[in-house]
Amino acid sequence: MIETVESRVGSKGELFPPKEIREKLGLKPNTRILYRISEGKLVVEPVPDLEELMSREPVAVISVDEFREDRTELSRKVER
Repeated sequence: MIETVESRVGSKGELFPPKEIREKLGLKPNTRILYRISEGKLVVEPVPDLEELMSREPVAVISVDEFREDRTELSRKVER
């Protein structure tokens, strides 16, 4: 666990996370990151790559037929 560390916000609003935090999160130059606010705190996390996403458990399971039915129904709603 990384202890709390202090950093600064640059004159143009840039954030400068310390090296040990960048390493812990796997943040390398040009890594895409997501910012969000959770319970009044800034949360920074890397955008997962396709390989990582494919290794995760699915959030939902749907058959091709169910997908087609849902898509057809949605298309009808949009055309109205």
